[in-house]
Amino acid sequence: MGPRLRGDDRRRACAAWRTVRLLAISTAFALLGTSALARPIHIVAFGDSATSGWLVARQDAYPAQLQTVLRQKGYDLMVENAGIPGDTTAGALKRFDQAIGPDTDIAIVEFGTNDLRLHVPPSRMRANLDEILRTLRKRNIEAMLVGLGSLDLAAVARANGVPYAQWKLPAGKYRARDHAHFDAQGYAIVITRMLPDIEKLIARVKAR
Repeated sequence: MGPRLRGDDRRRACAAWRTVRLLAISTAFALLGTSALARPIHIVAFGDSATSGWLVARQDAYPAQLQTVLRQKGYDLMVENAGIPGDTTAGALKRFDQAIGPDTDIAIVEFGTNDLRLHVPPSRMRANLDEILRTLRKRNIEAMLVGLGSLDLAAVARANGVPYAQWKLPAGKYRARDHAHFDAQGYAIVITRMLPDIEKLIARVKAR
């Protein structure tokens, strides 16, 4: 057993212990905060076959190309390919929670072409897109909307306050072997057009 402390010494020792404890707690919270800030930004490319990269190698699909371009610019991030060929806006709503995980920071939403092919009423398609974008906003996830070819969804993007990209390339050029979907070069072109808005979304996430 050590020497018995007098009253003043005991109070000073207790005060010193409290100071050390507070410093330890503050340091732990600081480390946790630094860890959270250091987490790579998570972008989810949420769409149909145009997102998944139909008839191109996985590394040539737009999510993989976008990740490469952004990392070359110095961003610490990952771009997840959550594209499913043939998917519709209704299908997107059904698998929303599976595709958009709790760590998602940005979602790039590309749906609607298959709705038109299946004769889904345009009003229903737009209502589904509205719901997708509203849900992203409620979860504090930044979003971008994409319209493919002649499908113009600019009004939906404006109504929801999100940036918009129109994926439209010259007929018969930059296409995969089915002459409909984009090839690797076509994806590279649309990525270049999208990049400024995507970088703005990244800046918003980093500013939080």
